[in-house]
Amino acid sequence: MDITAEMVRDLRLRTGIGVMECKKALQESQGDIEKAILILRKKGYARAKEKARREAEEGVVGSYIHLNGKIGVLVEVNCESDFVSRNDEFKELVKNIAMHIAAANPQYVSSEDVPEEVLEQEKEIIREQFKDSNKPQQIIDKIVQGKLGKFYEDVCLLDQVYIKDDKMHVKDLITAFIAKVGENVKVRRFARFELGKP
Repeated sequence: MDITAEMVRDLRLRTGIGVMECKKALQESQGDIEKAILILRKKGYARAKEKARREAEEGVVGSYIHLNGKIGVLVEVNCESDFVSRNDEFKELVKNIAMHIAAANPQYVSSEDVPEEVLEQEKEIIREQFKDSNKPQQIIDKIVQGKLGKFYEDVCLLDQVYIKDDKMHVKDLITAFIAKVGENVKVRRFARFELGKP
């Protein structure tokens, strides 16, 4: 099948990915745009994992003040180049992350940031709930691991379900952006302020 320039342009507009990659994906999918998007997403996500190892030292500090002025958020999001940091889509990503922090009130950026003592306390609480259940220890250990996943989803920004799309987590939102721009993007830190609360 002949891949036209119009097909390539259409795919490029829908994905934000380069011309040559779009053309290859269309050839691979035999002109089926939806299949080509899937191919690009798979390749993009693979590329996003590679990019995650690269340093991200540019970026912006974004802010969001909830309409009633009672909640405010500052968030530092880093990328690899000032070209991306000045990009409107990057600024929109930062704003959306700040809004999510205001609404979902995470305590940490990622599960790696949860202090060991907090993690141990959480494990102890879960074990205590099942101490009289007569379940074998290995079953209780599996339950603890499962419940820790839910704990991370409650308190870690990257593991939380994204407030604007409950079919994805915040880390998926960032990974999709990495795949689109071809640069590593990281949430470095954030601060959330709520009137009258420490």
